[in-house]
Amino acid sequence: MTTAYATHPHYLNHFHPAHNHPERPERLKSVWQILDEAGLINRMKSIIPLPVDRNLILNVHHENMVRMLELIGVQDKAVLIDADTYALPESYETARLAAGGVVQVIEAVLTGEAINGLAAVRPPGHHAVIGRPMGFCLLNNISIGARFAQKIHNIERVLIVDFDVHHGNGTQDIFYEDPSVLFISLHQYGNLFYPGSGALHDVGRNAGEGYTINVPLPAGHGDSSYIALFEQIVRPAALRFQPELILVSAGFDGHWIDPLAGMRLTLNGFARMTRELIRMADDLCSGKIVFVMEGGYDLVALGHGFRNIAHSLLGDVTISDPLGADKGKYPDILPIIEQVKKQHNLP
Repeated sequence: MTTAYATHPHYLNHFHPAHNHPERPERLKSVWQILDEAGLINRMKSIIPLPVDRNLILNVHHENMVRMLELIGVQDKAVLIDADTYALPESYETARLAAGGVVQVIEAVLTGEAINGLAAVRPPGHHAVIGRPMGFCLLNNISIGARFAQKIHNIERVLIVDFDVHHGNGTQDIFYEDPSVLFISLHQYGNLFYPGSGALHDVGRNAGEGYTINVPLPAGHGDSSYIALFEQIVRPAALRFQPELILVSAGFDGHWIDPLAGMRLTLNGFARMTRELIRMADDLCSGKIVFVMEGGYDLVALGHGFRNIAHSLLGDVTISDPLGADKGKYPDILPIIEQVKKQHNLP
């Protein structure tokens, strides 16, 4: 068995008419190019996605939202859904292909066709809430995939880890009252940073209380902070939850060079987080893990970030980091770790 890899040329059909939007086709082109130059694409099981079934979308999104996107699909102009989020007539079909790529990689992993997987898809998904698109996202790809695993493959417990620099508010919204999905988000927080959600005390509601773990971070944290969080928060929470499948919202906008955020991660740090997640999957759910592309707006950091995910999934020791690290002191992560541990009763 090998790593399942899904992507599609039609993902390039979604683009802002002004051609200067941060979430642009060049992001995916960079991933393709760097994976190809490293000889990684031919080593993975290629999956050509099909559009996700409408009923799978309705597992996580309202009917009215789906109808809105379908209506945009029959118009002949671009629509600005909010200040950040746009759609073309082709965008809904592209979003269905993005969610379809995630679903089909999960299918390959859960049926034994692959041991793990990588979905290089766009538009991204983790900001799309139950009732509307937002934050560059039209459909919540990873949430659709999680519900697919539960409803079609009878997976009882899914762990979703989101290390995109922006809080995965849409994923939180969808599973906020659901104890069958543990959602852990490590994100920049404060000073009106987008989307403004993901406070420490947002822990879930009703039956889902305790199954949302937010780790809000001020700007400036780097590799050592994130590795400590994975060791002292993410792993203990995963061990307690005992997932049958791990899904990862993989965004590389926490890199120090990214233009839209203020974290100071390096590609080496991201690779260490990736390998820790794979070790968790090996320990807890027979290696069943799927990485899903979210944000990341520096093309070099994004492309090499996904190269390192592919290396890690394939068992390579290679880490590609042409950008290195920035300089300066990092904030102390220990007070945040103690706050999160106290909030969630972690050892």
